[in-house]
Amino acid sequence: MPRTKPAPTRIDPFALGRARVEAYFSSRGWCPFRFQEECWDAYLAGRSGLVHAPTGSGKTWSVFGGPAIEGISDFKLPGVESTTAVTSRRNREIENRKSSAPLTLLWLTPMRALANDTAHNLDRFCKALALNWSVELRTSDTTQTVRKKQRERLPSLLVTTPESLSMLLSYEDAYAKLSTIRCVVVDEWHELLSTKRGTQTELGLTRLRAWNPAIRTWGLSATLGNLEEAGRVLVPGHSIDRVHSANRASDSDPRPAGEATTGTLALSSSFLTPHPSFLTIHSNIEKTLHFHTVYPTTLERFPWAGHIGGRMAENVGKVIRDGGSTLVFTNTRAQAEIWFRQLMRQCPDLIGQIAIHHGSLDRKLRNAVEDLLRAGKIKAVVCTSSLDLGVDFAAVDQVIQVGSPKGIARLMQRAGRSGHRPGEPSHLYCVPTHAFELIEFSAAREGIQLKTVESRRPIMKPLDVLVQHVITLSAGGGFDVDALYDEVIRSHAFKDLTRQEWSWVIDFVTRGGPTLTAYDRFQKIKRDELTGRWTIANDRLARLHRLGIGTIVGDGTITLVHGHKKLGTVEEGFIGKMKPGDVFTFAGQALELLSLRQMVAKVRPNKKKTATIVSWPGAKFPLSTMLSQKVRERLEQATNDLYVDDEMKTVRPILEIQARWSHLPKSSQLLIETMTSREGVHIYFYPFLGRLVHEGLAAVVGHRIGRSTKLPVTATFTDYGIELLIPRQQVIHSRAMLTKRGMVQIKGEALPSNIEERAGFSQQRWRELLSPATLLTDLFECLNAGELARRQFREIARIAGLLVPNTPGSPKSTRQLQASSELFYDVFVEFDPQNLLLEQARREVLEQQLEVKRLSSALEALKDQQIVMTYPERFTPMAFPLWAQRIASQTIRTEAGHDRIERMLEELERAAER
Repeated sequence: MPRTKPAPTRIDPFALGRARVEAYFSSRGWCPFRFQEECWDAYLAGRSGLVHAPTGSGKTWSVFGGPAIEGISDFKLPGVESTTAVTSRRNREIENRKSSAPLTLLWLTPMRALANDTAHNLDRFCKALALNWSVELRTSDTTQTVRKKQRERLPSLLVTTPESLSMLLSYEDAYAKLSTIRCVVVDEWHELLSTKRGTQTELGLTRLRAWNPAIRTWGLSATLGNLEEAGRVLVPGHSIDRVHSANRASDSDPRPAGEATTGTLALSSSFLTPHPSFLTIHSNIEKTLHFHTVYPTTLERFPWAGHIGGRMAENVGKVIRDGGSTLVFTNTRAQAEIWFRQLMRQCPDLIGQIAIHHGSLDRKLRNAVEDLLRAGKIKAVVCTSSLDLGVDFAAVDQVIQVGSPKGIARLMQRAGRSGHRPGEPSHLYCVPTHAFELIEFSAAREGIQLKTVESRRPIMKPLDVLVQHVITLSAGGGFDVDALYDEVIRSHAFKDLTRQEWSWVIDFVTRGGPTLTAYDRFQKIKRDELTGRWTIANDRLARLHRLGIGTIVGDGTITLVHGHKKLGTVEEGFIGKMKPGDVFTFAGQALELLSLRQMVAKVRPNKKKTATIVSWPGAKFPLSTMLSQKVRERLEQATNDLYVDDEMKTVRPILEIQARWSHLPKSSQLLIETMTSREGVHIYFYPFLGRLVHEGLAAVVGHRIGRSTKLPVTATFTDYGIELLIPRQQVIHSRAMLTKRGMVQIKGEALPSNIEERAGFSQQRWRELLSPATLLTDLFECLNAGELARRQFREIARIAGLLVPNTPGSPKSTRQLQASSELFYDVFVEFDPQNLLLEQARREVLEQQLEVKRLSSALEALKDQQIVMTYPERFTPMAFPLWAQRIASQTIRTEAGHDRIERMLEELERAAER
């Protein structure tokens, strides 16, 4: 009888690594989640992917485990001794950096605080696993001493930012230092995806893949609606497989020997061959969220922004006292300063137990606050988005959100800061700063329950970023023009880049285009006649370029210094309006300005109780599309007398007054209220589309009214609606408000009293005013989009290297930078009108500042909505916030704006009582 040859035994080359990781988990009493094991298997099979899992569910381990298993296993890297031989030495830490493995894992994070925490955790993991890896951090806060060591030899695992990756690519030895990378992890990918920093990341990854096609890329996200698109941007050109994993590994699902199962996919153990598909892995872990709303003692029936905010400080203080350690999130840095000061005033027993944290504080102060929170030495931190990404504070028991988060994803992200461990529940307390935010909290809770989160759309073809990248690579060893074009179009952002556009980019960095040829400093790169490669023109330009690498462009900042201690930075526009002796609040304390010179302000503490709160631009988030839709759904339910939760029941009296005095709009309706006062004719309408869309819509409608009537129109907008005011004196003295164009003729010294005259506009006229026809033309006319593009060009010029960056000892003010960028803009408009950076500036104004696509879509949708016109006798609960916002922003000589608002509020309350 012939003998049957036994089947060959398949050996898992990663058995040692798996055993050590499993032993580590067992020692901590952990059991790996199924999605974590799927990530490890996929990585070891040579695949890239995107992990979508709740905050605090172990995403870091899901993407670190695969590289760790690979590094631990007996596979020997060239010139590096095996892991088993170095185990005991690694436990005593690597004293000689040269004994560790070369750069193997690159971990990109969007924020410095997140980078610090990630590096600390990964280093702890490497030590626990006796992994022969050194772990280091590189951000803008990294000291020159550490950077110098990294120039000599990079660590095995580098935690850094997109800007620092570009910096590393700008050195001549970039290939030798970075070509050993086996894996790149992009943490919080949703935060980068829709920004120029995301494009910068895309281009950096494209370069690394050109050097090492087998490199694996993994993204992490907890809150993202368009996962498949996000995957295509992260790793372009791959098909996408989706895997929804169970919560934990199942004993009833044994794996065949030598194979690893990922969902329905059998994965090979050959890690050097990239797989043609891209994996999206969903954890399916349910994160328990205890959602609480903190209600004010009394709730006015006519809410306006921020009105009840300060009075809630004592309620917030009670939540902090009764709970464990707390993060108090605000939406802006100015709001953080206000709330920190309010808590100190109204809750003196918490003094010394609360700290403040935001991006303008000095790094040492931020680090000190983070360390105090980790050590449990303080009860709470009032913070902004500086702490809502990935920072692992095991001690945080609860999160307080002050004011509406304006987005479902943002609230989920922040809630996940508490109970930041697998299986631990999160505790969230929402604090309204005005009554209508109760509706937003109710809508956000439903959005979280249904897992409907916002999408982030990637930016396409930002040529200023490409120009910077080309110069970076010219300094980093040079490039071949055709090969680099083939490389660049492999990125998602530039997949549609034409040869003509590419030629323009090369011409621009070679000689500055047709207008800047005469100036040597714009001739950034040159061609080496021997090799044919393009390299940086000279060492001085390389040094200047490195100072300007990055895409973050803000207003000029002034450094605050007390003695020899740096406190942080404030915006130039704020401090520039002050004179010595003025007092302002920063980092929770009152500071007196002593002097301002060369972008440095010297200050000293001042015991004055009243002080100006530092303000920063970009102070308000717009209401997201997803959340605005949920708000409309809640209002629709209220029209049917359905109030589904405590938030809606609390705000019910306000909505009932709105319905009684005017109308409560359904989702299919556009409400327009017209009324008169001593100020003039007020027109209020409520599209519920968010601040950015309302800004453009208010400008267009106001412009169209003014064009037909020759009357000036003042526009005010919030996330919910728009106020258009035609001033009284203009109405009285106008002899012809053209009846044919929708306005009635007004004579005499009194405003019209009958409904027909107060209405002013017919429904047909409103259809014309809200028409999407001629939208772009009207936007450019009413907003002076050319001037907006001129100001937007400063950011583009800075990124593209037209403006000389700040050099040590020679800082530049915002005014200087703006003047320089405007000079370039004017020169290009006159002598090089086809300059592609001009086109980009106009496009960015329309797409980013005015959200013209969303505005156009909204106008198309409004065509199908029913217009409901009402003529209330007084301001309604929905109109009053718009009126109050305009009054609060004005300078009134005879009385303070706040007093006038309070007086009107009393009148409306009496009317509501009647």
